Amino acid sequence: MKLGDFAETTRVYSDTHRAEFETLTGQNAAAGTVPEPLIAAMFSYLLGVELPGGGTNYLKQSLSFVAQAPLDEPLTARVEITRLRPEKHLVDLATTCRTGSGTLVCEGRALVLAKDVGA
Repeated sequence: MKLGDFAETTRVYSDTHRAEFETLTGQNAAAGTVPEPLIAAMFSYLLGVELPGGGTNYLKQSLSFVAQAPLDEPLTARVEITRLRPEKHLVDLATTCRTGSGTLVCEGRALVLAKDVGA
C-alpha cells in the first residue's frame, strides 16, 4: 500500500433494492432515491475486499451526504489512501461516491486497522 492507492466499485440500485431495504429495516427511503446505508455499504465492501482488503477492521467512518442518489443510475464509490501509519497498522482513506454524470453524492473519511501497512 502507498499514498494515492485507490479502489472503486460501481453499482446500480433499483426500486426493488429500495423496497427490500425498507422491508428489512422498517425505515422509509425517499421515493426514487438510494437509501444512504446502501451507499455506505459500498465503502464497507471496498475496505474489506479491495483496499486494504481481508483482515481490515473499521475504526472510524464519517460520511456527509451532499446530494440524493437517484435509483437506476450507476453510482461509483471510491476509497483512496491519504495517510499510512505503519507503526500502528493504521490507514486513513478519503471516501467518495458519485453518480455516472459525476455529481458528488457522498464524501467522507475512513480510518482502518490493516495488516501489511508497509512503510
